[in-house]
Amino acid sequence: MNSGKTVFAQILQHLSRYEFNKCVTKHNGNYKIRKFPCYDQFLCLAFAQLTYRESLRDIETCLNSHREKLYHVGFRNQISRSTLADANERRDYRIYQDFGYYLIGIAKKLYQNEKLAVELVQSLYALDSTTVDLCLSLFPWATFRKTKAAIKIHTLLDLRGSIPTFISLTPGNVHDVTILDIVPIKQKSIVTMDRGYIDFGRLYAIHQLPAFFVIRAKSNLKFRRLTSRKVDKALGLRADQTIILKVTKSKEAYPEALRRVSYVDPETNKRFVFLTNIFTIPAEIVAGIYKQRWQIELFFKWIKQHLRIKSFFGTSFNAVKTQIWVAISIYLLVAIMKKRLNLPGSLHTILQILEVNIFEKKPIIQLVSDALKQEKEPVISNQLNLFDP
Repeated sequence: MNSGKTVFAQILQHLSRYEFNKCVTKHNGNYKIRKFPCYDQFLCLAFAQLTYRESLRDIETCLNSHREKLYHVGFRNQISRSTLADANERRDYRIYQDFGYYLIGIAKKLYQNEKLAVELVQSLYALDSTTVDLCLSLFPWATFRKTKAAIKIHTLLDLRGSIPTFISLTPGNVHDVTILDIVPIKQKSIVTMDRGYIDFGRLYAIHQLPAFFVIRAKSNLKFRRLTSRKVDKALGLRADQTIILKVTKSKEAYPEALRRVSYVDPETNKRFVFLTNIFTIPAEIVAGIYKQRWQIELFFKWIKQHLRIKSFFGTSFNAVKTQIWVAISIYLLVAIMKKRLNLPGSLHTILQILEVNIFEKKPIIQLVSDALKQEKEPVISNQLNLFDP
């Protein structure tokens, strides 16, 4: 079926050129552009992500060394680093943001039946952010500290398949809790968060959607116990209580009862206290929901290790956002391809195979299968795998 097509071209078959062009038209991306349209820019940045290129010159050199193959991939013009740099600075990043959300919609449908480690009927999400450090002299807009610049990638991760459903990019000094004002939380879903998101007014807004939350409590929480339920200490549980808040300001922000669950992790012997508005599930499931939040930490570590988002090809806010959204799009595109082709191996392994065979003319499923037959993955690995082999 893919005879004569390069691996790069086969990957691009899993994206809709029609939907991409809709995003370009919406934001006038090709207005007065005669050469190097937005799609060529996307292809250059996609190539940089898939092959982990280091710089604009690196992208230009590597692509032009395969010039005879570029037309069949989708390129229509010669690649120039200065043209690519100008495009990154001037083309609206929202083109790639909108296309990223289109890919998110596809990936969510493909992974909607993935099993969770805890038994739940509801959708389960994790909300968190990761910080990418930058040079203050090169990125003065990325305000963070007096001597340091940074951006934050705020993410709502669907834990059925580790698919990001909402991403917001902000300067590093934006507090995590403010993202609760704009994050789209589905009704009846559950979102788990760390204690950095404690704001009782915003938590009550989630409760009124109605939706559910499981969040780690701060150590200085002032509350009054209303009732207690028996717990199985063999499971690590220490308390399961219904409480109301005591501090006047907190009580006004969240006037209803909360559930407080105390849990000791048997592996680390570390004590956790959770607050939730879910009263209908066992206490051990509450602890299990918060434990699933670790998946978003793995997601952040994975994209920092395997995609190009720690150093940038441009210094403007627009160029940085464009590069991050293309990186997320490539993550989603490979995840979509893995599901559609039923590819064996982890996402990291698949990317490694694609990287060194990007211009080979061999079906991807055969390429991956042959590579895994020759050298099986070790049983014990310190690589971060977001998808089971």
